[in-house]
Amino acid sequence: MTMPRRAAQAFTAVLLAASTVTALSHTAAAADTLGSAAAGKGRYFGTAVAANHLGESAYASTLDREFNQVTPENEMKWDATEGSRNTFTFGNADQIVSHAQSQNMKVRGHTLVWHSQLPSWVSGLGATDLRSAMNNHITQVMQHYKGKIYAWDVVNEAYQDGSSGALRSSPFADKLGSGFIEEAFRTARSVDPNAKLCYNDYNTDGVNAKSNAVYAMVKDFKSRGVPIDCVGFQSHFNSASPVPSDYQANLQRFADLGVDVQITELDIEGSGTAQANNYSNVVKACLAVTRCTGLTVWGVTDKYSWRSSGTPLLFDSNYGKKPAYDAALAALGGTGTPGGGDGGNPGGNATCTVSFARTSDWNDGYNGEVTVKAGSAPINGWTVTLTFATPQKVASLWNGTPSWDSSGTVMTVRAASYNSSLAAGASTSFGFTAAKNGNNSTPTLGACTAS
Repeated sequence: MTMPRRAAQAFTAVLLAASTVTALSHTAAAADTLGSAAAGKGRYFGTAVAANHLGESAYASTLDREFNQVTPENEMKWDATEGSRNTFTFGNADQIVSHAQSQNMKVRGHTLVWHSQLPSWVSGLGATDLRSAMNNHITQVMQHYKGKIYAWDVVNEAYQDGSSGALRSSPFADKLGSGFIEEAFRTARSVDPNAKLCYNDYNTDGVNAKSNAVYAMVKDFKSRGVPIDCVGFQSHFNSASPVPSDYQANLQRFADLGVDVQITELDIEGSGTAQANNYSNVVKACLAVTRCTGLTVWGVTDKYSWRSSGTPLLFDSNYGKKPAYDAALAALGGTGTPGGGDGGNPGGNATCTVSFARTSDWNDGYNGEVTVKAGSAPINGWTVTLTFATPQKVASLWNGTPSWDSSGTVMTVRAASYNSSLAAGASTSFGFTAAKNGNNSTPTLGACTAS
């Protein structure tokens, strides 16, 4: 199966999905969901998606509410996209990509070259034909989705388990040798220079022979200019294969090579407090590594998990939030479900003021924070406008709900559900990450409107 300076480095992956200014309903929503809380940390929180479940209302609504990135479970694999040589079928994968785009979600392409779920015709090819077929497959699939995929798992699971650190036996390794990995990455870069190119594998989550072999490959690629941007750690855990104690350190050593790292297929068998603690530890490990740009769980609900008997996901079979969900959200700094209560109607005395600060700057972007303060009477809601200089783009926003005018330069931010009511003299804030795109201007802050 597969922004302090810290935020500045993670920002690149976010920006690739923000080529147009939109409402950003996920990355910009209140930080009471996994996706919005992760966005507040300059990261994404995603899930694997199956096209045949998108018609189930509970599945789709949970997906749309909680996540801001998707990975097709099987729909982009070789057997699904090129079952017969040079005859490509993209319908199911297109459905997932279209849904993700409608919800402003990032999409990870999974996967281009893998020994499994490989049509029999591929395995029967000789070396010359196989090289041609591999490069053609990469080219055709990537061209079809060019501009829609933020990162590709170019090569998946190329190394074998155990102590040898060797490549696993596959048609590619057996007939083309170890150079097939480099060739796949070079071909991918030639097709889409803007997509992140990743290597993805399992049982590489801690320091061991397999992860050491992948580490050596990445180090070699970086030293020779082979295009590799990221490494994915699948992170399938259970009692026999727990979260390793050196998980964070392992992520960090790869990041130190100059690549992004991502948790790509996270699921943790178990229940209750133990499972919750494990999820919390994985999230915290990612947050502690500057170049860990996001996490993806391998499925929305336990009932459709490939390990369903182990109940490894954040939502149970009825889409109920599990303790693991609460732990993951808390680790991200999210607020959880807000409590009830009616703050009363302040009527005509409702006023508020606003102030703005740029909290961090880097070459290509900056973080801004807007503080909203209630006047002499309590308020139940507030609205603030900011006008951005062209061609700046907002990539993410937290603790508020945005909308845009027709010009795409004026952003109106309304209070989130949990920070709309303020006592007299009390304050709250919302923040955003913006790309400068060559313009270092500070946005113009409009007046605050209270209700």
